[in-house]
Amino acid sequence: MPLRARADESCELRKLELFADMQDVHFDSLMRRAYVQNFPPGIDLIAEGDPSDFLHVLLDGGAELYATWNGRETSMAIVRPVSTFILAATARDAPYLMSARTLQKSRIMLLPSVDVREIFDSDPAFSRSIVRELAQCYRSVVKNTKTLKLRTGTERLANYLIRQYRNAGDAGFDLPIEKRRLASYLGMTPENLSRAIKALQPYGVTVRGSHVEIADDTDLSRLAKPTELIDDFTF
Repeated sequence: MPLRARADESCELRKLELFADMQDVHFDSLMRRAYVQNFPPGIDLIAEGDPSDFLHVLLDGGAELYATWNGRETSMAIVRPVSTFILAATARDAPYLMSARTLQKSRIMLLPSVDVREIFDSDPAFSRSIVRELAQCYRSVVKNTKTLKLRTGTERLANYLIRQYRNAGDAGFDLPIEKRRLASYLGMTPENLSRAIKALQPYGVTVRGSHVEIADDTDLSRLAKPTELIDDFTF
């Protein structure tokens, strides 16, 4: 059952760059019609083609954005807290281009899209924040497209593992998503992912179940050739 957003949940939202600079009166107005709901794993949150009635904010848990066509399905992105999705549809008052479902138990705040658009028209700081957020999303899409078009499956996996390795700050880490979803996200079949994992063994990569060990990322980096113009999603 959806509940009105609590004060601590509003504070979580306020810390996001998207909402940090908007005027207090507008933020308070947005919060008055916001509500929060807990969802179990595997629940569909939105469906591509549906009208964008709400801007979703993931407070806890995890969500997958995915798309389907002609009986096929592909994973588009994995959303981690605290972050919004899908802002572009809300800003454009356009149908969702992706579907979303929970990967685990998740807590999500829903902001009416009509309220977001009204404040966009009256709050210059919020408008600039939306433009910056959409620009960042666009650049992330370009980087993902470059990865898919310019790299082999083995190179895509190698760069993905390097990012996870450096984020973990340890030689061993667990994959944040199951291998089937990882294969889809990297534009591979599960069979090709298995072959790519085996191909990385000579470069010091050991995968047992969902646990990954990288002895030293030096050799792996020589293969992957990571570059900030593809692999750095901070700018």
